[in-house]
Amino acid sequence: MKTINRTFSTAPMMDWSDRHCRYFWRQLTRDSLLYTEMVTTGALIHGDRERFLAYHDAEHPIALQLGGSNPDELAQCAKFAEEWHYDEVNLNVGCPSDRVQNNMIGACLMAHPQLVADCVKAMQDATSLDVTVKHRIGIDDQDSYEEMRDFVGTVADTGCKTFIVHARKAILSGLSPKENREIPPLRYEDVFRLKREFPGLEIIINGGITTHDQIAELLTQVDGVMLGREAYHNPSILMEADQRYFSSDAPITGKGDAIRSLYPYIETLLAEGAPLHYVSRHTLGLFNGERGSRLYRRHLSENAYKRESGTEVMEQALAYVGY
Repeated sequence: MKTINRTFSTAPMMDWSDRHCRYFWRQLTRDSLLYTEMVTTGALIHGDRERFLAYHDAEHPIALQLGGSNPDELAQCAKFAEEWHYDEVNLNVGCPSDRVQNNMIGACLMAHPQLVADCVKAMQDATSLDVTVKHRIGIDDQDSYEEMRDFVGTVADTGCKTFIVHARKAILSGLSPKENREIPPLRYEDVFRLKREFPGLEIIINGGITTHDQIAELLTQVDGVMLGREAYHNPSILMEADQRYFSSDAPITGKGDAIRSLYPYIETLLAEGAPLHYVSRHTLGLFNGERGSRLYRRHLSENAYKRESGTEVMEQALAYVGY
């Protein structure tokens, strides 16, 4: 089985980390592990499977994140992940939205560690892929370190070795998903302690991470770092990842070259009838802080959705930032 290096990865983010975003990120980092948006078991079993599972070969290494709580359904979807040649399959035990709570998906599962263990075991039995878990440090008033430790211990008894910990608790009633990413305080020390008490597990930390200096400090305490909103809003941070964490060269060193490398991909999408903004919207933060970046964003926002827009619109936007 392929060994996955999880030193640096990007987070699963609904409506953001879609296949077009991931293809763009691959122009910036060759080796970082990329996670899909969460896909529910129902969507895969009863919906358009190709729509949810299709990706470009360039996206490897890539992990599929699943949402669900039925062991048999999760096992079936883990098989799909292997059939579609994903590199890892991950169970979401961290999403706090009302919609997924009502279907017993996401963070609410932290209150049911044995069920999560049953789900993970069923997935492991169905696939040779690594089965990993992404979770919070707690939920509502079940937020002590000891409760998280016991949750991880129960799931680890299945043989699960990798836990990605969003270092905030989730408040399941009263806060929106956006507020749950910002309001509950970060508790990195709880994640560090988890690694100390489970030295044989791979512990990845997520939440509030914005700089490479911060990442370097975190990596003295845990095995890996997962970057979420910062990777999306400031994607240039990914351009240093390969050299810093994988001792390899970045695929492209210039921001303008990164955008232009998307053109063949964009042309293929346009030929299929997709609008330019499917790709361009994910690039809006690449030039943050540079002269003309606001004009770059505005030009794309005003024009990329038009059916007649093509790569010439990207070139016009690049001119605003001097590339």
